[in-house]
Amino acid sequence: MKKKTENSGNEKLKVIPLGGLEQIGMNMTAFEYGDTIIVVDCGMAFPEDDMLGVDLVIPDITYLEENQKKVKGFFITHGHEDHIGAIPYVLRRIQAPIYATRLTMGIIEHKLEEHNMLNSVKRKVVNYGTNINAGPFRIEFIRTNHSIQDAAALAIYTPVGTIVHTGDFKVDYTPVYGDPIDLQRLAAIGQKGVLALMCDSTNAERPGFTPSEKTVGHTIDSIFSENQNRRIIIATFASNVDRVQQIINSAYKFGRKVVVEGRSMVNIITIATELGYIKIPDNTLIEVDQLKSFPDERTCIITTGSQGESMAALSRMANGSHRKIQIKPNDTIVFSSHPIPGNEKSVGRVINELYRKGANVIFQDVHVSGHACQEDIKLIYSLVKPKYAIPVHGEYKHLKAQEKIAEQLGYDDKHRIILSSGDVLEFDADQNYKIAGKVKTGAVMVDGLGVGDVGNIVLRDRQHLAEDGIIIVVMTLARENGMLLAGPDIVSRGFVYVKDAEDLMDEARNVVVDLMDRLQDKHVKDWTRIKNEVKGALSDFVWKETQRRPMIIPVIEEV
Repeated sequence: MKKKTENSGNEKLKVIPLGGLEQIGMNMTAFEYGDTIIVVDCGMAFPEDDMLGVDLVIPDITYLEENQKKVKGFFITHGHEDHIGAIPYVLRRIQAPIYATRLTMGIIEHKLEEHNMLNSVKRKVVNYGTNINAGPFRIEFIRTNHSIQDAAALAIYTPVGTIVHTGDFKVDYTPVYGDPIDLQRLAAIGQKGVLALMCDSTNAERPGFTPSEKTVGHTIDSIFSENQNRRIIIATFASNVDRVQQIINSAYKFGRKVVVEGRSMVNIITIATELGYIKIPDNTLIEVDQLKSFPDERTCIITTGSQGESMAALSRMANGSHRKIQIKPNDTIVFSSHPIPGNEKSVGRVINELYRKGANVIFQDVHVSGHACQEDIKLIYSLVKPKYAIPVHGEYKHLKAQEKIAEQLGYDDKHRIILSSGDVLEFDADQNYKIAGKVKTGAVMVDGLGVGDVGNIVLRDRQHLAEDGIIIVVMTLARENGMLLAGPDIVSRGFVYVKDAEDLMDEARNVVVDLMDRLQDKHVKDWTRIKNEVKGALSDFVWKETQRRPMIIPVIEEV
């Protein structure tokens, strides 16, 4: 058992996941000791299918707002949206510095600049091996590998013990850029004793080792070699800088000009090039308008849209709405990514549209994951030797899959901890733990410029409108006695095609007229009651005739 340290007192170390558990995305975890909170990652998630009109989803930060004076910094593991996407929204409300490695910070700064926040947010670029002090915490950045460069694991030194948070990672001994994961440093930290390992669970269901990113380069070379008489269009994640580098290398080797298409792709490649993370040979990159100056077999297009996103460049090419690039029967289209769970239908739809246009589509074996498989996870556990296993990142099935790995490595059920978002995990000075309650968590929806103003009621209304449409009843009443002077005029959208349902609309109008006559006889003048009566009568009539329940909105003008 660990002895109490002098500065421990009766304080507890609290680990509070605010997002990123039981889901893909919205990664954010608070670590609290005494009067200090540090936050690891600040990510977003993409909306579910039933979140109509919602652009993105961010974690509920009520707990951080309630303890704003305690928050000393945000420590970011890497530059993917599910780890940085909420920063512009959260940092508007929480004043604290951001710490991140160079490429990660470059992407964050571009995001802050878009939101006019670059001058209001403090930032510090951190090198691997650097330690940042924040109250009783000391945070060390450790080199890892992932599908974006400059990824880091964090060693969080606390008065109670050391917690290692892997971030998203893989073990890549031959990365395209930079050095392999720093296994030696992880082992050295493990030798000194680690309280808990918070390890990436995304690929915990997959056996074996995750292949090196370099293996994809050989596949890409083969595709260029086998399609020398075709234009090649490759879709991948904008943030997979190493993949983009390998595509550029192959294009240059086979004498092709490269066009980069898609706003997020252009942004990240520009940032990565300026910082030296991508090296593009001279006279290789051309603008999309220059494509017509070169034969198809001398060009290659790197684009966004590998996940079937409706507004991404490849989707617009597939459906014919892209203004500058049209798919041709001689094109070879390569999907260099696996569909994220939930995106399979969207990707399949784009592939079908590409096939209909006569293109040759390749969507197998042109991707390796950026996440550790089972044997890689076992390696990290063996090096770090944590007292407690705390799986993070992923749906519940992924967390359970990593828990099973920990069990195989000898961790009993008292040393395996599966948390839910909002759980307050407390460690005392003797390194014993308990779940000490819950804090408010959840999904805050961002719709346009609105943050949090779209809630369940608004979504329910949108669902209602999407399913059954709307009927608006407009009428003019006399102020003194409530007599119907004009109307009712009935307008519908998304309910029925009015020209084919004139009889139904006439009957609906008669229902309202009859109702207003009855209300006039009863001397009813209260607008609220009149509106409710109109809603009820019309709703009953429409249901009886159509078995639908459109949203009904009465509009009354008083004269």
